[in-house]
Amino acid sequence: MIKTVTINQQTLPAVGIGTWHLGDSQTTRSDEIKAMQAAINAGATAIDTAEMYGNGRSEKLVGEAIRPFKRQQLFLIDKVLPSNASHAQLENSLDRSLQLVGTDYFDLYLLHWRSATIPLAETVNELAAMQKKGKIRSWGVSNFDTADMKELWQLPNGANCVANEGLYNLDERGIEYDLLPWQEDHQVPLIAYSPLAEADTISGTLIHNHLLQELAANHHATVYQIMLAWTIRNGHVLTIPKASKPAHALDNVAAGEIAFTNDELEALAKEFPKPKSKQPLAII
Repeated sequence: MIKTVTINQQTLPAVGIGTWHLGDSQTTRSDEIKAMQAAINAGATAIDTAEMYGNGRSEKLVGEAIRPFKRQQLFLIDKVLPSNASHAQLENSLDRSLQLVGTDYFDLYLLHWRSATIPLAETVNELAAMQKKGKIRSWGVSNFDTADMKELWQLPNGANCVANEGLYNLDERGIEYDLLPWQEDHQVPLIAYSPLAEADTISGTLIHNHLLQELAANHHATVYQIMLAWTIRNGHVLTIPKASKPAHALDNVAAGEIAFTNDELEALAKEFPKPKSKQPLAII
């Protein structure tokens, strides 16, 4: 059975499609589109992109990839840069992103990270206004730590945030100390980016880990599939791996069917212990 997660009262397969770095090269563009389409055909419905990714090239790639599909089948996520998250600029940024993707609304629109100059309340007001106009169905944030979420919750409309996107993988478990518990208490799902630890380039040790190799053999899976399945083990996470080849995209989606035993989860927790103190928010 494929694991699911609920965002804005919509139940989605817990493995979605990430697009960071996709669309940057013409030589790989065709394979990237085929990979995205293969994932959608295999059951993935959530696609995550951002205006920052290739300065719109990723959004354009998404638009081309989703053209054969019915819009209502998909859950499209986009992000606004903090420099554009003002009363003067946000709607213009949103309209540009909508045009590039080729849709008239996003299911979820995120503030990519906090602005150092634009008040959070101003951004929240604009997001609420775009939701009222029907250009977005819901809104959320990205790269927010616990203190940011608590501050957000004190703002008018702040508690209407439906998701927080953050770095989360076996190498980066810092958010488990206080951020993930806070989000679970407030029913705010996590969208996990770089769930494969940037193809295991953060520590460079995961692909060779004996426990992960053993679990992969037990589940007739790859180590990367085990890493993905771990991120969605608790039902509160949408994980968004990217794939530039159809075979990898299909592997990603299939990871959503891996179910760990309690013994396997205990072994993973022992091998990759959760933090015992507050960690600085990890961002790539």
